[in-house]
Amino acid sequence: MSWYRYDAARGLLTLTVHAQPGAKKPGIAPHGEDALKVRINAPAIEGRANAALCELIAQRLGVAKSAVQVLRGDSGRRKIVEVRIAAFDPVALCDAASDGNSK
Repeated sequence: MSWYRYDAARGLLTLTVHAQPGAKKPGIAPHGEDALKVRINAPAIEGRANAALCELIAQRLGVAKSAVQVLRGDSGRRKIVEVRIAAFDPVALCDAASDGNSK
């Protein structure tokens, strides 16, 4: 999977995200081989969607919200997100019911 890069020595996880703001139900699932599709309840107004994106990722990975930041793509759907995390399991991030084919 190329939607993430994890540098264990530095404790940095880099995610490629396809954001879907204004979704009815929040969730995270693979979006092809190159990104995660993250559904966010918040609208894409005044940074609310980016804040909700970081909060959802932090919650799923069990890290503080301050450990998650959008590096690139603040105003677009395609984003690069960085997470400071000691250990990473990609399965913990995605929804349990996901079959990996949602696009």
